[in-house]
Amino acid sequence: MPAMCPHDEHHHFHSPRHLGRRGLHAGRKLGGRDLQLLILALLAESPSHGYELIRQIEERSAGFYVPSPGVVYPALTYLEELEQVRAEAEGNKKRYSLTDQGHGRLAAHREAADALFAALAELGAKMARARRAFDGEAAQAEEGALAPDGEAGRHAGVDEARHALRHALHEVLPGCEPDVRDAIADILRRAARDIQALGRRNPAA
Repeated sequence: MPAMCPHDEHHHFHSPRHLGRRGLHAGRKLGGRDLQLLILALLAESPSHGYELIRQIEERSAGFYVPSPGVVYPALTYLEELEQVRAEAEGNKKRYSLTDQGHGRLAAHREAADALFAALAELGAKMARARRAFDGEAAQAEEGALAPDGEAGRHAGVDEARHALRHALHEVLPGCEPDVRDAIADILRRAARDIQALGRRNPAA
């Protein structure tokens, strides 16, 4: 008897309540069956390793949805037990491909799979636009705060460091684990305290 369908409590996806022709709506996380459909659709295009499936889903959603190995590999195991995918050993890795049963299930739910990918792509595009808008507004605000007298280039090194920090946060934060977010918050708090300490020692700088 196959294992129970993997649940979605560890999915790093924070919007959909309903999936279908109208796309994704706010409310709950992506369901286990929805993730299975994404996997089947990707494997129909080419056999893949588990980590390749994670990367492909991340790319299709422009970084909006990054499923963790903790949900992808149980989903693959479940599909394998249903005989909808097969796994072939390649060293210490497994390459997964669709079986006839997998092709049949995908064919029966192809419209839903296509709607999933379309909705993820749309949400990823919205997130990218929001990031660009935030970057632009933040840059303008920071430039005004750091150069109130219009002294161009005076804080070039600081500006470069701030931009590097902002881009690092945008790259790492989406989809990261809670312990990683907590560690990032601790780093930023320490940096803020160190900067404030410098200002107290050298107030005229």
